[in-house]
Amino acid sequence: MKALSLLHRWTGGIVGLLLAVIGLSGTALLWEDSWILLEGADDAPISSPADLGAAVEVAMQAAPGLSRITFAGEDIGLHQAVYSDGSGAYITQDGTVVERWSGMWERPELWLFDLHHYLLLGDNGKTITGILGIVMLVFTITGLILWWRTRKTFRFRLWPARYTASAIIRHHRDLGVVASPLLLVAAATGTLIVFPEISSFLLAPVSGERAKPDLPSDLAPVAETTDWARVMANAQAAYPEAAARRLMMPAAPGEPIAIRFRQGFEWTPNGRSYVWVVPDTAAVAAKDDPSGRDMASAITEKYYPIHAAKVGGLLWRLVMTFAGFALAVLGSLATWSFWRGKVSSPSVRVVQPRRAAS
Repeated sequence: MKALSLLHRWTGGIVGLLLAVIGLSGTALLWEDSWILLEGADDAPISSPADLGAAVEVAMQAAPGLSRITFAGEDIGLHQAVYSDGSGAYITQDGTVVERWSGMWERPELWLFDLHHYLLLGDNGKTITGILGIVMLVFTITGLILWWRTRKTFRFRLWPARYTASAIIRHHRDLGVVASPLLLVAAATGTLIVFPEISSFLLAPVSGERAKPDLPSDLAPVAETTDWARVMANAQAAYPEAAARRLMMPAAPGEPIAIRFRQGFEWTPNGRSYVWVVPDTAAVAAKDDPSGRDMASAITEKYYPIHAAKVGGLLWRLVMTFAGFALAVLGSLATWSFWRGKVSSPSVRVVQPRRAAS
């Protein structure tokens, strides 16, 4: 048990601040729709193919190199256009560009997302966050084991009663045990998002063979003559009851336009129902309907909505807000108290005075 305690303390002292950053940034992102205070942000979404086609045209006129456009939804009543050079724009549903940015540092929701998912380090940062998720799982389990010995002294507080080492340790254990179920959920879903190979291994018993759509690669490119209203109308016909969520331009010459829809049974905000459309004729080239997928795909689709509180309404968002707050407090105070103790309590050698000769 002593070795387990030492491992828990040393690891927490080293990575606690990183976990606190993950917790704070994730909590802020939970309420993203509340602090994007732009004209049209609160508008109800309009989903007719003609209106969505017009939004694509406005996005293409606003700047060259449109990469994708995420359509207005229940959370935010603005279309978000992203361009190949990293710039972007928010567009109202009546076609007005209300905000432009040249990089992520000009919009807090963009750099917070990058901080939470990538630690501002790109793909290497994404790997680190996945490893932190595993560490968080181990922390939570070992913390529960260590808490069990002191369960009779349990007292729930959001903040330590005093800034002494003993008070911070007691607070850490008691807050951690209350938040532990939520921390396990957040850590598990986050880790499985970053490392899908782990998810595939765990869900192998309920996985089945899935044939990927055969997409053409010799199509005419997107041009000024592309009829976006017709593109959206033909795509919508593939999923008549679904909501169009995102349009993605061809990633390479000759490839079709990709459009994501969200069907009623899907939890993911932007859906995982795909339609691919030929740019010049607006004909549907292929579709990928998740309703026919295996159990593993259905489970995997739930990771992000649970992690980001995109389901469960206000109650689950508040619950995950508490989880993010707890992680931030646990991580930051663990690091602070650990290194404060190491710095302020150096080893002192006690020298016994010699007896005088008699």
